[in-house]
Amino acid sequence: MDLDDLGQRICILGPSNSGKSTLAAAIGRVRSLPVIHLDQYRHLPGTQWVERPDTDFERMHNEAMNTEQWVIEGNYSRWLPGRLRRATGLVLLDASTAASISRYFRRSLFEPDRAGSLDGTRDRVRIEMVRFLLGPARKSRLRYRHAFDEFDRPKVFLPDRAALEEYYRRNDLARRSP
Repeated sequence: MDLDDLGQRICILGPSNSGKSTLAAAIGRVRSLPVIHLDQYRHLPGTQWVERPDTDFERMHNEAMNTEQWVIEGNYSRWLPGRLRRATGLVLLDASTAASISRYFRRSLFEPDRAGSLDGTRDRVRIEMVRFLLGPARKSRLRYRHAFDEFDRPKVFLPDRAALEEYYRRNDLARRSP
């Protein structure tokens, strides 16, 4: 399934550091769709990932989700059912835990202006994030796969970096070096 099949409201899911933000930015550029990075909604700008109150995040999330066109990337499972009801297409990325940890270190140390980063914040390596990647993030992969399997509209599963790169190539998405 190609990008054109996914419609005007595309939801991107996957483990942390799997490439969701970069893919969403590329799709947004090519399809002229607004890009919503849920981490930017969930966390306060200029902080080291301090969360907004649930009510503020939910309001921002729902306002964005209820528009007619978007590419939304991020998981936040509590709010996922409503997002999937509105989505016209779904992309699920996967990445091994080792790949996610490697990408986390690379982006924290060498990519200060990456897609989806918090305004006014320079990412730094945090032990809490490494623990998250080794624990809860690994377990969430099954939940994402279940949501993907249940989704009854156009969808794309990209199980590894090679499949992601092929998707970029096949859909003429400009790609930064991985």
